[in-house]
Formats: sequence, C-alpha cells, structure tokens
Amino acid sequence: MATSTTQHVLSSIKLLPIGCFHPDKRNSCVLSVSVGRRCPSARNLGLVCASKTQSSVIELVQLPGSPKSSVTPKKSGESTLILIRHGESLWNEKNLFTGCVDVPLTPKGVDEAIEAGKRICNIPIDVIYTSSLIRAQMTAMLAMMQHRRKKVPIVVHNESEQAHKWSQIYSEETKKQSIPVITAWQLNERMYGELQGLNKQETADRFGKEQVHEWRRSYDIPLPNGESLEMCAERAVAYFKDQMKRDVDVGLGADFRRFHQEKAAASRAMPTLDATASSRDQSL
Repeated sequence: MATSTTQHVLSSIKLLPIGCFHPDKRNSCVLSVSVGRRCPSARNLGLVCASKTQSSVIELVQLPGSPKSSVTPKKSGESTLILIRHGESLWNEKNLFTGCVDVPLTPKGVDEAIEAGKRICNIPIDVIYTSSLIRAQMTAMLAMMQHRRKKVPIVVHNESEQAHKWSQIYSEETKKQSIPVITAWQLNERMYGELQGLNKQETADRFGKEQVHEWRRSYDIPLPNGESLEMCAERAVAYFKDQMKRDVDVGLGADFRRFHQEKAAASRAMPTLDATASSRDQSL
C-alpha cells in the first residue's frame, strides 16, 4: 500500500528490486511507502523501477493513483509487494517508546491512512498481510476503504478450528468481493523491552543520548530486555519467506476461498506458538 504527498505523511515511495524474491517466470517489484513522520522534509519522489536484470532511478514522479501519474499500476505477469508504515499512533503523539504495546492511531494517523489509500487506489490488491497490532490493522483497513474496486478487507481467523469454522463465508459472490487480511505477530514492530512506555526525551536525559542511540540504531545490540534490529529482522524475514513469498512470486488473484483454505490447512499443521514467542513485536 502507499501514502500521500503532504509534508508529514510522505516519507518515501520507491519501487525496489526484490533480490531473492525474484521468481523464475514473473517480474517482481516492491512499492515501499512510509506513512509516518520520519522524513518531514520529504517533498520530491524518486522511483526505482526493478526487473530481474536491472534497475533504474526516475526522479520527480507522480504517485500511482494521481491524475497525472506516469506509473503503470501493474502489468500482466508482474507481481508487486506494497509496503506501508502505519499512521501516527497515540504514543507517537506523546513521544513515548511504543514497541509491542498495542496503541491505536490518532485522528491524524487516521487521516494519513486514508490519504495513503487514495495513492494506491488504482493498484490491484489480492491479499493483505499486517502485524497483530491495531495501529497497523487500522492503517490497512482505512487505506483499503479508498480502493476503487471497493472490495471488503476481511480478517482471516485461523487461530483455531472453531475460529476458522465460525468465520466461514458461504456466498461465492461475496468471496469474489473480498480481500483476505492475514495478521501475524512476526510482522510486529521491534520489541522495545524496558523502554516501552517511557518518554523518549526523558530516557535520553537519563541514560544519555549516545546510549539510547546505540540501543535504537545498532544492528546486533538489543534493547534492555528487548529485541535488537537483527532479532526483529530475523523473525520478519523468516515469515516473509515462509508465508508471503509464494504470493509475490506467483500472484494470488481473487480466489479468496482457495487462499482461505490453504492458509487454514497450513495454520492447523503448525505447532502452537508459546506465549514468549507470540509476545514479540509490527510495520508495511
């Protein structure tokens, strides 16, 4: 999914080579968009168009969905992975470390998510993966409500046999007008350990800016009783390879029933995650 062109909403939008994601017979690309406030000065857009053999950079392009857009949303035989960062959360607004704490969006975050959806409203979308955190799910749902195809995003519940049975859809026509939404703790934000809930400025004053910067930006140094970036990447990339890569490689299409059945079978075949694993932290 994507984001908008306002100063506070748009951080970046790129088409990136997928590297190991490349399938044998399909072209793949990643449309990466940040909905947050990390690059408030971002104004112009650079687009990296990726294929199996090369990539090229195009400056000052319009976003997909813009009336003057020069970007073709999707060609036959291509697959696209769209990444969206969640909108502003209530703890972002309060300048608190959030990590795995399940905090919803602010009204501004809701507006960011809606604007993001407008920017990808012409790109065909077959399936949505999101973290288990409400801010990511709100962003995904609000963005999809802007899509021109008006398909309904529906959370797939495969956590148990009963949940799967109770959430069945019995109308083939309704299934055709639905998009499966898969939630996964493995896609959660980095677990910030003992920093969760602390004020960012007060934490820097207490421990020193250099120490906090090392905790947050070092790749292999974990936060106090939390995750390192390496640990976070390990679980997220593993989930992508195990669960998402096939959809990017071969494309899913609109067969909601087949997708639902396959994911249900895979889920029932997997061992139950323990409480420690399932407590780990979000994101696209």
